[in-house]
Amino acid sequence: MTANETGATAESAAETVAEFCDDRELVVVSNRQPYSHYCEGGEGNRESGEVRVDRPAGGLTAALDPVMQRVEGTWVAWGDGDADREVVGPDDAVTVPPEDPSYDLRRVWLDDEQVEGYYRGYSNQVLWPLCHLDTAKVDARESFWNEYRETNDDFAEAVIESTTDEPVVWFQDYHLALAPRRVRDERPNAFLAHFWHVPWPSWDVFQAAPQYEQLLDGLLANDLVGFHTDQYCRNFLDCVEAATDARVDRGSRSVSYRGKRTFVQSFPLGIDASRQAELAESDAADEWWGEFSAAHGLAGSGTALAVGVERLDYTKGIEERLAALERLWETYPERRGDLTYVQKGTESRSGIDAYDDLQDRVDGEIERINDRFGTDDWTPIVSLTDHLPEAGIAALLREADVGLVTPVQDGMNLVAKEFVAAQTRDPGVLVLSELAGASEQLGDGATLIHPRDAAGVADAIDESLSLSRRERQQRIADLQRAVHAEDVFAWLESTFETAAAIERGRRSIRDPRAPQPTDD
Repeated sequence: MTANETGATAESAAETVAEFCDDRELVVVSNRQPYSHYCEGGEGNRESGEVRVDRPAGGLTAALDPVMQRVEGTWVAWGDGDADREVVGPDDAVTVPPEDPSYDLRRVWLDDEQVEGYYRGYSNQVLWPLCHLDTAKVDARESFWNEYRETNDDFAEAVIESTTDEPVVWFQDYHLALAPRRVRDERPNAFLAHFWHVPWPSWDVFQAAPQYEQLLDGLLANDLVGFHTDQYCRNFLDCVEAATDARVDRGSRSVSYRGKRTFVQSFPLGIDASRQAELAESDAADEWWGEFSAAHGLAGSGTALAVGVERLDYTKGIEERLAALERLWETYPERRGDLTYVQKGTESRSGIDAYDDLQDRVDGEIERINDRFGTDDWTPIVSLTDHLPEAGIAALLREADVGLVTPVQDGMNLVAKEFVAAQTRDPGVLVLSELAGASEQLGDGATLIHPRDAAGVADAIDESLSLSRRERQQRIADLQRAVHAEDVFAWLESTFETAAAIERGRRSIRDPRAPQPTDD
């Protein structure tokens, strides 16, 4: 199945965005930038004059890049490459992509205090654990908040300087909750939208943030706020109702606040499913898998393969998954030597205690389990921490008999969808946490588990490996229809079609944002 068969393509998504923007400039605002510039060989080699460009390899930035090229707008993001300053003009912008300059990348510069306070601090030690329901890890230092507020102001200032009266501005994620209010104050006629890529918690959890009122005030400056699921929308409306004097209309999922109306809608984020399938079938994937399987004794061994791919983050349920695998090899001794688990973990946010401690615990558990069950001919768990090419990841997912996606909390989890799209050969089974947002779309075809139920996960893995080929084929076919139909381009179209509907509705009735007439 291709994106063309579903009606959503990169071209159609770009056309939908362009039609909505019309003569208005589109500005995307995100913490992460779509292109980075680095000195070849490291920052110490500046004198050589060789600068290389890192391009979007996948995910949201890769999906938005062709849209931005079509619309020719501006992307505002943190310039964190060591040669980023060398290539920008006086306006801190560079036109990208290099081979066909189409849109401006406006960079925001962060000093060490901002990186520590805004990014590592408030974003990742307050909002991240809060949104993932782990309030014990919240470190709400005043200095973190001050840097978060200052940096959001810097992002907003870059937007203001890059636009005139009526831009379309689309903010991405939890790093930028305050920026919309500043932009609204300076650009009252702008259309502002915000997509929140992580879960939105219930009110009793969200209240743990000391600055909950300011965060909500910032987000309610948007015309449209998007979440992955309906439940996150309901949670957000609950928080607004409890924390502010706003009027919440649950029928239309809208909030009237400070003379303006904000619509709250769910837009499940997808992947570029066709591209993932092509990667899985590429010569590069075949070559990588041949080398990897030979190096780890998997080639022609008949050994079943389970795979987990994620950042090393405490929300991903890696420790709980290792406990379930240990239970599996305890409870089903016939699976010893018959099932190898490959854990691809990418280092995440090093220098934050919660992440450094997790890395140590995961390494220790893998070593202990391998010592307990391993033999001269079989290593139960293969841990990969080095960078893998995209084709290598696709090959791992393609070859997996079981894809283990078992977060303890996740806004969506795109790896689940990448696994499904990469299953282009002998079909495997997706074992999916019911606490991942993806379970709403993929739950019927996946084997749903609770990530903290080690015995239940062990049983689910064993049952998955025992399914007939016909059953596996039917399941993966159903999942692939969903993943291709609700891909990243469908997400883009749905978002901007909703934005257009909001504007049509405002034109057809008196705009609730407009000043109301008074009797003389």
